[in-house]
Amino acid sequence: MEESTTTTTNSTTRQIHFLGKGGDLFGIVIVNMLLTGITFGFYYPWAKASKMQYLYENTELDGSRFQFHGTGQEMFMGYLKALAIFAVLMFLQFGLALVGVPIVGIILSYIFLLVIVPIALHGSLRYRMSRTSWRGIHFGYRGGLGELLKKFIGGTLLTIVTLGLYSAWFTVDLRKYMIGKIKFGNVAFSYKGEGQENFLINLKGIFLIILTLGIYYFWFVKEKFNFYINNIEMEQNGQKTNLRSTATGGDFLGLTIANALILIFTLGFGAAWVTVRTLDFVFSHIDIEGHLDTDKIEQTEEEYKDAAGDDLANLIGLDIV
Repeated sequence: MEESTTTTTNSTTRQIHFLGKGGDLFGIVIVNMLLTGITFGFYYPWAKASKMQYLYENTELDGSRFQFHGTGQEMFMGYLKALAIFAVLMFLQFGLALVGVPIVGIILSYIFLLVIVPIALHGSLRYRMSRTSWRGIHFGYRGGLGELLKKFIGGTLLTIVTLGLYSAWFTVDLRKYMIGKIKFGNVAFSYKGEGQENFLINLKGIFLIILTLGIYYFWFVKEKFNFYINNIEMEQNGQKTNLRSTATGGDFLGLTIANALILIFTLGFGAAWVTVRTLDFVFSHIDIEGHLDTDKIEQTEEEYKDAAGDDLANLIGLDIV
């Protein structure tokens, strides 16, 4: 894999490189599985931390590696908090069923999910960003939980009322808010996509996937990937830097087929190689274009060590990378 070069003053194109190896990750995964099994699941937070540390430490920009500073102990405490929240919900459901009003428990479950998802997203982003650094400079998430709750609950209700049509605008609104609150030292992120464009991509995708008996799916994935990546912008001291996707539908088709064959012929044991190939694919198809001066990125963010939101996100299937 070619080495990245550092050009910090003029407009330039650079890439993030993933340097991990499938064999190395496989070794970590196997050890994690054994220790998690031996400890009846208690080792899971440490397993998660060790895997993330490996993935981050093998991701490189301008010759410097990223670092994940989260620890198994932090994640274990967060995991306990997340389990406690779910235990309370289960207890309420069981109690309501015993007194003959299970429907109330079902309603409470939906309300719980409506509220817990934005709480999990907020906590996970805040934790992950704070515990991620590059050249000692930490990322940060400055979003407000109350504002995210309003956006999520309002958007969910509008999506239900419109029978799903508003979802294209809802997802973009969330992305604009959450990405717009991310900081990398003195570099601010923003998202410029619009709901109408997202809706048209979805509409076109549904029609062509049906028309082509599913073949267009990979080009639909490419359109969505481009929409998400190409609309991310960074600003540093008034200078703009944009991300640009170079992926094609054929690229996604090749990646998917190769990954599927690896999983099939290794009976699933090749998952580590699939992870490495996918990360390498994603980063190698994203160009960073603009005036980003990596030598002048300054620390502005504080550390945040509460992993409860991150563990909540994992428990309800909202893993954030």
